[in-house]
Amino acid sequence: MVDGERRATARPLRRAAPPDDGTPPVPRPRRAGAEPVEKPQPGPGAKAGAEPGSGEGEQPDSGSAPKGEAAADSGGRRRRIPFARAVRTRPRQLTVGAARATRAWSRRPGGRTTLPALFLLALVAAAATAGAVIVPAAVGRPEPATEALPEPSVPQTAAAPATPPLPALTGLPGTVAPTGTALPGATTAPVLPTGRPADALAGWAQRVSAVTGIPAVALQAYAYAELVLAQTNRACQLSWTTLAAIGYVESRHGAANGATLQADGRALPEIKGEPLDGQGGRSRILDTDQGLLDGDRVHDRALGPMQFIPTTWQEIGADADGDGVKNPHDIDDAALAAGLYLCKGGRNMTIPGDWWGAILSYNDVRRYAQAVFDKADEYGRLSRNVR
Repeated sequence: MVDGERRATARPLRRAAPPDDGTPPVPRPRRAGAEPVEKPQPGPGAKAGAEPGSGEGEQPDSGSAPKGEAAADSGGRRRRIPFARAVRTRPRQLTVGAARATRAWSRRPGGRTTLPALFLLALVAAAATAGAVIVPAAVGRPEPATEALPEPSVPQTAAAPATPPLPALTGLPGTVAPTGTALPGATTAPVLPTGRPADALAGWAQRVSAVTGIPAVALQAYAYAELVLAQTNRACQLSWTTLAAIGYVESRHGAANGATLQADGRALPEIKGEPLDGQGGRSRILDTDQGLLDGDRVHDRALGPMQFIPTTWQEIGADADGDGVKNPHDIDDAALAAGLYLCKGGRNMTIPGDWWGAILSYNDVRRYAQAVFDKADEYGRLSRNVR
């Protein structure tokens, strides 16, 4: 190439030997771009019309090129080499290869930073997915209320939710608070010029006492406490039947240890419980009042018909009869103080959870709370039709 043009060298075609039958030879199609190759002459002894490379009259070549390599035969003719078959990779090999590549990448500086972030992202995504599926299903599933409290004695301003009570506590079917009887007259606490304010309920107390067996003096105290709380803490909605049940379980309405309720509401002789020394299943509480209320300078003792310990009475004691003295041995003062204690913390005694929580805060024994519930329900059913 001198002048920049490519000149192809043309070679003359060699004349084909005519076949034996005198038929002119048929030329073979030539591939595009292939250079003409001279056809070798058959050697002596070769058959007429036999083409080179056909296998006839040729000796095997021990030094022939291996399969898959491009090589020209002795006549210069090119062989067509078939493409190699695709190699199939096994899944296990792919997995092993991916694992090795991931491990090698994780050892690099970029992998050390990125891999923990990817792992944390996967955990967050899994937690979000689980929360989106499990939490709504759990929250949306209503739980049946297997236990409920009985009917309340005071009218309710709204229906109580169907909330189950505390575990291991049994109750009767019904509404949400112990059954009771509505008190006569207005909802405000009556105040008389002389005597106990609770004496205004004497007629009602006599009728209810005849069917329940509760002393009329104690009934007046329980009902008066309900009326006072209805005026001062309307959201609590405490029933007198709950107070009466506590009074029965604690002291048989002021009759424990041979005591008797006087007309003014005081229990004589004064009721004092066993020393809280940790013996016999009792709690252990060291003296907190220097013996001023319970007469014991070593341990505290529960006091009065509603059995208050000195520290609780000093906190919640009340004067319900207006005599200027907060006396735990007076059923009027003790019943109102018990109501104030049960309504602490914004409790609504028509809600089962609040009711059971209040009773257990009074005495954290489930058997005790169940006994109070049963007695409150009994008083409510017995006095339901009394007016």
